[in-house]
Amino acid sequence: MTAFTSCNPATGEVVYTRAAWPETQLSVALAQLREAQRLWRELTVAERAGQLLRLADQLQAHREELAGLVTLEVGKRTAECLAEIDKSAQLIRYYAQLAPELLASLEIPTQASRSGVAFEPLGTVLAVMPWNYPIWQVLRFAVPALMAGNACLVKPAPSVPQSTQRLLELARASGLSVLDVAWIDHDQVEEAIRQCDAVAFTGSTQTGRAIAALAGRHLKKTVLELGGSNPFIVLADADVAAAAQDAANSRFRDAGQSCNAAKRMIVVPEIAEAFIDAFCAEATKLRAGDPRHPATTLSPLTRADLREALHAQVLDAVAHGAELRLGGQMPASPGFFYPATVLDRVNPDCRVYHEEVFGPVAGILRARDEADALRLANDTPFGLGASIYSADKERAWALARQIEAGSVFINRHTSSDLRLPFGGVKSSGYGRELSEFGLYEFVNVKTYWQK
Repeated sequence: MTAFTSCNPATGEVVYTRAAWPETQLSVALAQLREAQRLWRELTVAERAGQLLRLADQLQAHREELAGLVTLEVGKRTAECLAEIDKSAQLIRYYAQLAPELLASLEIPTQASRSGVAFEPLGTVLAVMPWNYPIWQVLRFAVPALMAGNACLVKPAPSVPQSTQRLLELARASGLSVLDVAWIDHDQVEEAIRQCDAVAFTGSTQTGRAIAALAGRHLKKTVLELGGSNPFIVLADADVAAAAQDAANSRFRDAGQSCNAAKRMIVVPEIAEAFIDAFCAEATKLRAGDPRHPATTLSPLTRADLREALHAQVLDAVAHGAELRLGGQMPASPGFFYPATVLDRVNPDCRVYHEEVFGPVAGILRARDEADALRLANDTPFGLGASIYSADKERAWALARQIEAGSVFINRHTSSDLRLPFGGVKSSGYGRELSEFGLYEFVNVKTYWQK
């Protein structure tokens, strides 16, 4: 029976383990969750919002403790973890204000004496969640689903049991019985899908395909937020210094372990050398160290195997013609650190051209001109987000409409905003989280018609 294991990424030491559930426990937990959901769905949206607001208060009251657990298990800097907790609390307050109006029944005039739609819950939603944002990712899915009257069962990543358990305890302290954690092995996921009514997944494209296949076998609604390899296009008239600073912030925050980070820097000839020099200068400023220490600006990767996979991608790129401008050396010190690395002249023979790079490694792609920059941006299996830097905002908007991605940011690196939908196309998945669109993903839009 596989254990859930915390390993401190800064030292490589195992600090906590817990066993997976026995197989029979899943059905017991789901029966309890379904019973709780029957009562939860009868509450008004405002009453549900009131209970969830208590969770927001709990998050704020325990933010340092919770952030400390995330730092311990994921390896992110304390400031980054505190920002994750704060954003999660903001998310609850945002939906508490928005949901009562958006989930109200709508009257739609037809030839009937009365007709319209109601937004009703699907039942119990299973979420298979990643490790990189163990609080934010869970609540980004769960809060709108709970507001809509669903119950939520979270299957966490094996490496974040302490963060997940503490979040569950805070939910229980808030009076929420409709959010539970499934401490199950991967081989029980299909059974969980079979017994639930819908599935949310955040993680790799490879695993997302497997989850989608299982959900399709049992005809369950899915929302998939998968990998990304976001292009960061810098045009000739861009503010190069600002673009380089933004690119470095996006690529190297959270040790580069974010699906929505800038990963492929696409530059036109006029500014290529200036941008690369400025970008490397920003990367050189980063300091690796204990993620709890305020002076640390580059945290370790979360696991040893992730670092080995990242280094293999770097070695492959150099072997296939990429130029190593910075970093690229495997550290000998304890922990899972990897230096900020810049690969210039990345080409289609390199794995990093086609694959997601999940770590502090940036690829520079040199475009022949603006049209070629657009081609390079779309020449990827992924389609999560993109950025365009240009002083000509109208031209940037015109280019943005041609980029195959779920979001495009102009003169800013990609990020998520509570008020805007988040999700991708192509191998980056389907469905949306956040905003009103995320609220409607796990509801039955039921039509009513009266003669």
